[in-house]
Amino acid sequence: MKLRGVLLLVVMAVAVLAAGCIGGSNGSSGSNLEEKTLIVFHAGSLSVPFQQLEKEFSDYAEKNLGVKVTFQDEASGSVKAVRKVTDLGKKADIVAVADYTLIPQLMVPNYTDFYVLFATNEIVIAFTNESKYADEIDSDNWYEILARPGVTFGFSDPNQDPCGYRSVMVMKLADLYYGKPAFETLVEKNTNIYANGTHIYVPKEIQLKTNKVVIRPKETDLTGLVESGSLDYFFIYKSVAEQHNLRYITLPDEINLRDFGRADFYGQVSITLGSTGKTIKAKPIVYGVTVPKDAPNRELAIEFLKFLLGENGQRVFRENHQDFLNPPVAFGNVPEEIKALVKVEG
Repeated sequence: MKLRGVLLLVVMAVAVLAAGCIGGSNGSSGSNLEEKTLIVFHAGSLSVPFQQLEKEFSDYAEKNLGVKVTFQDEASGSVKAVRKVTDLGKKADIVAVADYTLIPQLMVPNYTDFYVLFATNEIVIAFTNESKYADEIDSDNWYEILARPGVTFGFSDPNQDPCGYRSVMVMKLADLYYGKPAFETLVEKNTNIYANGTHIYVPKEIQLKTNKVVIRPKETDLTGLVESGSLDYFFIYKSVAEQHNLRYITLPDEINLRDFGRADFYGQVSITLGSTGKTIKAKPIVYGVTVPKDAPNRELAIEFLKFLLGENGQRVFRENHQDFLNPPVAFGNVPEEIKALVKVEG
């Protein structure tokens, strides 16, 4: 009986040790990983690079931080993304927008105290082989092609999305560059968006006067319409056109909002949005990102921000046809953890 008792104790001890090895503290086993969710509100044009970046960060966090990360993404127009935080009281760990100025305008100081400028882009006109006059359109005649009977084109909602208000400003800049009434022909004749000189006004409720123009909440909502052939052309970021293998024409640097050296020329045009009451001056396209003050997982959000701003993020953006600022530029109460990756201004 004694021997059987000793043997039983030995078997139990081995079982306990085995259980400890299987479910112990070894992070690589995955069983002891802490699970966290990062909530990300981002511009629609960031969907493709962020999808890749988040997958790579999840692998990194599991191996190096001992955390199993899942992402809850909400892609929208950037104005809408910011207003989810400021107007609707929603909590987010990361807010990444296609126009960095939305953060200081609408989020600082109540909702965040820092932001980082990290990527750039340019406006192009995208289409497919099925688009009407696809073999005729070029950088010089695009506004004439779009104005032709039967041709349809689209842009995103200026009240919700920077690509939308930038597209409208590009058409007003075209007036100045070509000396032709492109804005009146393309925008004013087809919508209730109007201009007084070089200042554009977007009513809170946009109305269409014809079937020529299609407007959707964010620029990527128009991609499928063009791919399916139900829309001929749309104003979109170059990176998105490249990511979706669409044909596109580039626009002159004087109007495409890419060239930092032409900021003064762009700045001749401004726009007031009915959604926010704010006036925005045309300027080179720069994306911005922040971590709100009340981010549910702030520490992990800062780790993700480090990943985005470092070599991995820069590589992912290059792979997805989008230019990255080198170095990124940060403003405000910049977290210590990212200071080595950015140039701190102001």
